[in-house]
Amino acid sequence: MIVRDFNKLKDTNRAVSDAQWTSVRMLLADDGMGFSFHITTLYAGSEHTFHYKHHFESVYCISGRGAITDLASGETFEIKPGVMYALDQHDKHTLRADEDLVMACCFNPPVTGTEVHREDGSYAPADTAAE
Repeated sequence: MIVRDFNKLKDTNRAVSDAQWTSVRMLLADDGMGFSFHITTLYAGSEHTFHYKHHFESVYCISGRGAITDLASGETFEIKPGVMYALDQHDKHTLRADEDLVMACCFNPPVTGTEVHREDGSYAPADTAAE
């Protein structure tokens, strides 16, 4: 059994951030669960374009408000508490935080914790994550 406290992890190397977001990695690849689980906060006024070409992601909004736009279709969906979206087609998207968005996120394959977003908004494939 794995038991972790977000409040204790947020001040460790499992918390990754920049000026516009913070992600606390509750589960990573080395935990052996087959997925990773993160609590990510996107700060109000920020906008992010991602394209997880090598990962599937599911996201559940815990708090805050914003919007996600599917860049292939142009459709925009409201993000608010209780809304979930799944990037089941490696969907390139833009996520906008009108308020601080606190999101629970799962990645498959799991991230290792060393990934950084590449210029195109993706992570490297799992077997090359450190590149």
